[in-house]
Amino acid sequence: MKRRLFCQWFGYSWLSINLLDLLAKNFLYAANPPTNFYVSPNGNDRNLGTNKSPFATIMGARDAIRKLKKKQGGTLRQPVKVYLREGIYQLQELIVFTTEDSSTKESPITYKAYRNEKPVISGGKVLSGWQKISLNGKQLWFLNLPEVKEKNWQFQQLWFDNKRRRRARYPHQGYLKIEQTPNVNADTPLSPGQDYLRFRQGDLKAWQTIDRAEVVLMNYWAESRLPVVKIDEPNRTIYFSKPSVFRLEDGDSGVSGTAVYYIENALEILEQPGEWFLDNQLGTLYYLPLEGEEPEKVKVIAPFLPQLVALQGDLDQNQLVENIIFDGITFAHTHWYYPNDYGASGYGQAAANIPGAIYGRGIANCTWYRCTIAHLANYAIEFSETSYNNRIDRCDIFDLGAGGIKISANLNTNNNKVYRSEKNVISNCNIYDGGNLFHSAVGIWLAHTDNNRILNNNIHYFYYSGISLGWSWGYEGLLSEGNSIENNHIHHIGKKDGDPVAILNDKGAIYTLGRQPKALIRGNLIHDIDAFNYGAWGIYLDEGSSDIVVEKNLIYRTLSGGFHLHYGRNNLVRNNIFALSKIAQLRRSRGENHHSFTFEKNIVYWKEGELAMGEWNENQTKCDRNLYWNAGKGIINFGQWSWQQWRDRGADNRSVIADPLFVDSEEDDFKLQDSSPAWKLGFKKISNI
Repeated sequence: MKRRLFCQWFGYSWLSINLLDLLAKNFLYAANPPTNFYVSPNGNDRNLGTNKSPFATIMGARDAIRKLKKKQGGTLRQPVKVYLREGIYQLQELIVFTTEDSSTKESPITYKAYRNEKPVISGGKVLSGWQKISLNGKQLWFLNLPEVKEKNWQFQQLWFDNKRRRRARYPHQGYLKIEQTPNVNADTPLSPGQDYLRFRQGDLKAWQTIDRAEVVLMNYWAESRLPVVKIDEPNRTIYFSKPSVFRLEDGDSGVSGTAVYYIENALEILEQPGEWFLDNQLGTLYYLPLEGEEPEKVKVIAPFLPQLVALQGDLDQNQLVENIIFDGITFAHTHWYYPNDYGASGYGQAAANIPGAIYGRGIANCTWYRCTIAHLANYAIEFSETSYNNRIDRCDIFDLGAGGIKISANLNTNNNKVYRSEKNVISNCNIYDGGNLFHSAVGIWLAHTDNNRILNNNIHYFYYSGISLGWSWGYEGLLSEGNSIENNHIHHIGKKDGDPVAILNDKGAIYTLGRQPKALIRGNLIHDIDAFNYGAWGIYLDEGSSDIVVEKNLIYRTLSGGFHLHYGRNNLVRNNIFALSKIAQLRRSRGENHHSFTFEKNIVYWKEGELAMGEWNENQTKCDRNLYWNAGKGIINFGQWSWQQWRDRGADNRSVIADPLFVDSEEDDFKLQDSSPAWKLGFKKISNI
């Protein structure tokens, strides 16, 4: 009010306040101009940090800012920008920011690509000195790596000019199936699984380097990476040093039906150009080049560091790392694998224990803007406990060994504290081509965290789920609240281009677990979701998912259905379009003695499969004012009930069976014509179509 009266006193309009604000900011800027530092791969940390005398490392610039901050009494009086010049910054160690590197909102510290240049923070090593050799009739490149033999370095990835090249693999395309797992039956515990399997005649041989190989096996919703001990070829049995994550079943039977696998990293299967083999016992690397490829004309990078950047607050002292910005920088080339003392061959779901290449714990108001995070073994970014008001915006995140982004909290108390994470934003990012090593990883994973916003992202080409939210099983506890997933485009989940089949089951483009009051899933465009043989849903509310609003989403071409509630209560599903699923459009898997969900003002459109599967035999759902249309002219049932029986039970009394009159569903145009009967039911326009 005082500012308004001030403007009126001087004859300004109310809009003049913006001009005054701008003048005030310019005044402050002139009084406290930003301090600039420069970093170049050709620099030196003993330099002055100017454009003509740059530092060599981010750590050099970081330390200079610490000195400046100390000189100014512990608080920066002006923004600081660190410009990174073009080139690869090959790290020898992790870059660590602590509370000593924090600043204020008025004086943030920005690490920024200089103009249109492309600096790369790399955790890899450039491999050079290749020799050309002839081996077993093949013309190969060969390299000695003593660090590998000495067990100081192992890796499962290589990049040639930043293109991922896979390890020697058999079969080159597709997958093998288990013939049998002796002594395994329905009473065998689900987890852990077995450390052997019987393979089909002719699939595998007792190759000389088989003890360097690894079987990658998919069943249920996880992969197992199984180091090979030996092959008993006469008995067609292969033995591993670790058990599979889940019980192994025959390739053509069982609930999972996903007992498929491939084998990689044996010299005898190095037959496909562009593949390689690392002999970790002898420390030798072999590569079968592409036609016309020459060693001196490509840059080969092998990953070395597991993480690139860590922001580490001091939670015991209630001190956070704050107001650091990364702008336009590329982060690349990490190695991560299971610790040597880890007795299992994988993680139970979503590869959730794999860390981020960029890691924050105890951080606030930090930003990653226009960054590229790619060519990794692990997740790209992880925010752990007590991380809030951080933003990841307009970033390209791709070629990932695991997943894209993780946000979680540690619910174990320490000194009577619960370390929550909340109010983070992931927006306008392109997150794709994940799960290249750890197939069950997801695009975005949020666990035990509140009031985060996932907006306007493009997520595609993952083997498991696109976005996973919640992560408490059943109704106990209140671990996630107020998260929103809005206006994302999530597509081609389950398999990638060139894959003959999807390889994992029980997934969703958006997958939730547990109670989540005020959670909102709205305005998302979801399509082309696939699985090996079951469980590929558009929106999948799994065990105990409750108090979630699902509205204004367009979901089409899924294997199993557009919407699935395993079990939960008090969910609201309204004003969505569910179209063209193969097996069923809707599913409710478990009946319970409470209200599961309200289903209203939705359009359900299909040509094959059923309308609704599962448990629809209790009056624990409220369905009304929906539009259903079977363009394939089949029968319309809700579970065991015919359409008339369903209505006689009091359901869908004001719903209609009618053509929704899409503009052109054959061309994925699901806009409604003006004459659509859906408008009379109260259906509202969906903005993303």
